[in-house]
Amino acid sequence: MQDIVRSGIPVCLFQGIAKAGEPNNLLPQTPGALYMDPAVHAILRRKQRRLVRENPGVLVAVAKGANQAIVECQFQFRNRRWNCSTRNFLRGKNLFGKIVDRGCRETAFIYAITSAGVTHAIARARSEGSIESCTCDYSHQARAPQVTSVPGLRDWEWGGCSDNIGYGFKFSREFVDTGERGRNLREKMNLHNNEAGRAHVSSEMRQECKCHGMSGSCTVKTCWMRLPSFRVVGDNLKDRFDGASRVMVSNAGSLRGQGGSGGSGVGGKKNRYNFQLKPYNPDHKPPGTKDLVYLEPSPGFCERNPRLGIQGTHGRQCNDTSIGVDGCDLMCCGRGYRTHEVSVVQRCACMFHWCCEVKCNLCRTKKTIHTCL
Repeated sequence: MQDIVRSGIPVCLFQGIAKAGEPNNLLPQTPGALYMDPAVHAILRRKQRRLVRENPGVLVAVAKGANQAIVECQFQFRNRRWNCSTRNFLRGKNLFGKIVDRGCRETAFIYAITSAGVTHAIARARSEGSIESCTCDYSHQARAPQVTSVPGLRDWEWGGCSDNIGYGFKFSREFVDTGERGRNLREKMNLHNNEAGRAHVSSEMRQECKCHGMSGSCTVKTCWMRLPSFRVVGDNLKDRFDGASRVMVSNAGSLRGQGGSGGSGVGGKKNRYNFQLKPYNPDHKPPGTKDLVYLEPSPGFCERNPRLGIQGTHGRQCNDTSIGVDGCDLMCCGRGYRTHEVSVVQRCACMFHWCCEVKCNLCRTKKTIHTCL
């Protein structure tokens, strides 16, 4: 199994972690404490097991993050030749197939969305009180209230329960990046893409406010920081996928800029993130902290390749009117497609009846389906 363990959440164990948070895999021992089934516990590295023990409730959040990463990946690539298809977790085989052994764009996205999912879920779980060892981010409340141009009148002040992105960023580094030392180009690629996923979550934090005052007036507002929806993160990472940079190690040894929410390092491994990848094409600019990077071209996804876990596009639905990647010409790789009609039953002519029921008719319509040969 060592030949396919590439990440702190080894992607070959990704589905196992996702399933680790299911109720039947969590054994109640004491009030507020949950312990994993030993079989699930065994798939984690030593440091990851320690983090789980020290932070009761965190495994459920990690599992939620893993699951939302899978769902988002499949949504973003639903109309592509590679559609982020997953395989059953069996005998240590990789959930996404051995495509993750290749340093291609698709692998870059998998690592970034995984890291982002864990960061997002941990930060949200902390503010919801699901993790016993931590709580909301109250650091903003130490700041002075924001005032308007009217003397003595406050515009808004910090309050509420902010999502703790600082803790989510740090925990994701410690948990997801376990095992990555940056010793070779592939590990540097993994670390860069993991950081990019976290950076997209951190940069999309938004201020939300609530008004307070007599009779609905907004005498003062209480504001807090809120995570974006994970769909926003997925959309941004998908844009970066389309513009991903092919890279190689820089000979200059220059350091990546320190910045953002993660600090300079975690657990004494400060040098792990201090590297600069240079573009494979010298005419291109170096990748930024939010960019995805890859090392080699993607394999062909037209034909089934069981060795890499590629399903091929035979039988996939396509759009015969589109000239984009979801169109039949590109999706079917020039093989052609067949067209057939199917009968679809759906609700229609819905009406609200007092009180409180919605009644609909069932309508039968014909729908034209195009599938690749």
